Amino acid sequence: MPIELLVIGLGYVGLPLAREAALSGLRVVGFDVNQTLVDQLNSGRSHVGDIPDADISRMLDVGFRATASETGIGAPETVVVCVPTPLTADNGPDLTAVRSAIQLAGRLLRPGMLVVLESTTYPGTTDEVVRPILEQTSGLTAGRDFSLAFSPERIDPGNERYGIRNTPKVVGGHTASCADAVAGFYGKFCDEVVRARSAREAEMAKLLENTYRHVNIALLNEMAAFCHELGIDLWDAINCAATKPFGFEAFYPGPGVGGHCIPIDPNYLGYKVRTLGYPFRFVELAQEINARMPGHVVDRAVALLNLDAKSLRGARVFLIGVTYKKDVADQRESPAVAIGRKLRAWGPDLVYHDPYVDSWSPAGVPVRRAQDPYREAATADLVILLQNHSAYDLDRISQRAHRILDTRGCLAGPNVERL
Repeated sequence: MPIELLVIGLGYVGLPLAREAALSGLRVVGFDVNQTLVDQLNSGRSHVGDIPDADISRMLDVGFRATASETGIGAPETVVVCVPTPLTADNGPDLTAVRSAIQLAGRLLRPGMLVVLESTTYPGTTDEVVRPILEQTSGLTAGRDFSLAFSPERIDPGNERYGIRNTPKVVGGHTASCADAVAGFYGKFCDEVVRARSAREAEMAKLLENTYRHVNIALLNEMAAFCHELGIDLWDAINCAATKPFGFEAFYPGPGVGGHCIPIDPNYLGYKVRTLGYPFRFVELAQEINARMPGHVVDRAVALLNLDAKSLRGARVFLIGVTYKKDVADQRESPAVAIGRKLRAWGPDLVYHDPYVDSWSPAGVPVRRAQDPYREAATADLVILLQNHSAYDLDRISQRAHRILDTRGCLAGPNVERL
């Protein structure tokens, strides 16, 4: 039986895509180099927080299978690449996994196939990196013998309202016929497909979305620092500004930025701009501001403890919530890690709690996990709220805690200081 879809990379992007396609009736195979992960999926167990084990079982029931062997793939009609694109030491894009995945796709390539890159990268990657590898590996020509396209992933972990099906799917083809092919493919399980002029515009759309958020969050993070010095409640100012029905969108400060998208993706755009011979100053400034927020949190912690004539060394500091986003288990690029490392250097008695994280070692040394967050809050010299998961009764925490640094702007009271 022919395979309609091969998904290369079964992480936070690839597995949700494979699930939506498989449960929409497509015959799907997933490929990943991690044999342990493959075995886990084939036994019905999920490694992605948003996807329950029951969904993996349903996928298996309708024919999905995962493999770490190229010989076990078969002959797919469409290949979608969803592998990681981390940053190098100099903040450039590391396309090692993309190149490897595309070489695999090239070895499988036959006339009439469609290859789609979903991994986030800089504008021009599809045409300048992906296309040459596919053509050299297969001997076929993109736009004539096979279709080539880019489609940015728009996964929002923890979002119960929007998923792959009802989030508009942007696609950009190498040629007009490629655009037709990729639009037809995603139209099988996405309610709306939006065609970009080419793959480059589709690549840019993803970076524009996240750079927009990155810059606006940096604006509020910088304002948070000086509003504190001016005695202004920035959270109240934001809520007031948000009542304007036009011309304003509310963003909020926080302990830093996390996840793969906001702290990582704008660097791809900055990399591409630097090839033109000048810097992308907005991105570089936003990166600088957001990256220093963990240090700002620690400075505020020191100041709050000083109010009680305590030093950070030896004080019991309780961190609440260490994932990068509310109500998800994802710890990728979580600012809590940098905060934990900086705090650890001062020598406090550090304790944490997170309903999604059973163990946590931000500085390579395990931090004790509180068994009861409310009891721990009552005994701590300082509570730092880093993530306001819905599982927490925040009123109960604020009633019990002696002093709280609230980095999420959701608590109030004489013992609370907002970031």
